[in-house]
Amino acid sequence: MRIALITGASSGLGREFVLQLCRESLDEIWAVARRKDRLLELSRLASIPVRPLSLDLTSPESMDELEQLLAKENPQIHILINAAGFGKIGNYREVTRQDADRMIDLNCRAAVDVTLLALPYMHRGDRILEICSTSAFQPFPYLNVYSSSKAFLYRFSRALRIELMSRRIKVTAVCPYWIKNTEFIPKAKETAGSNAIRHFPLASKKETVVRLALSDSRLGLPVSTPGPVSFFHRIAAKFIPSEIMMGIWALLRRI
Repeated sequence: MRIALITGASSGLGREFVLQLCRESLDEIWAVARRKDRLLELSRLASIPVRPLSLDLTSPESMDELEQLLAKENPQIHILINAAGFGKIGNYREVTRQDADRMIDLNCRAAVDVTLLALPYMHRGDRILEICSTSAFQPFPYLNVYSSSKAFLYRFSRALRIELMSRRIKVTAVCPYWIKNTEFIPKAKETAGSNAIRHFPLASKKETVVRLALSDSRLGLPVSTPGPVSFFHRIAAKFIPSEIMMGIWALLRRI
């Protein structure tokens, strides 16, 4: 059985990946998220079979359940997409310790764990997309923990790609800019520091981000910057010192 395994599939980029991957040659899509009702709704919209897996990836029990299901079904995971994640806006006083811990747990540990669980079921020509962020390219005050978690996932993806070259498994770190038509921004602003970032100019659409990310993955690119802002941000961060980049960010977030 040839499948795609997608986390964070109940909304946002994860949901859009499920819908766009219906065009791929797959027997089934395994859609992972906590909200079972949303997964069931998604399965009715998809044109190929979608298996809803209602799991909380911050729970060791859910990770064990996924491991046991993989061992039982023994699928070929042709495409793995780790899209589960969230962020919170605010400074060190305004983002709670619980939210900080959960960001690290979901954005970092869960992504690594799912990747390691999936790799025994992947073969030559299969693909991994780790959903990072343009915030991985530099330090981001007022998105401190979130951007740090995405920098971790970015580095993990880049190194894993080298480790998997002998197996011919492609790994792409997907680094989008703000996306306007997902739940990310409204949920990120549910803190006392929500006004730290006032506007989100030039934000992308999820449909475009997913289409470009899948295209870059097929090409085997190590990094996908799906849009002009993320593309130029990556280049700028390579040449401009972090202190200056953070100064530019301090101006932009107040606009």
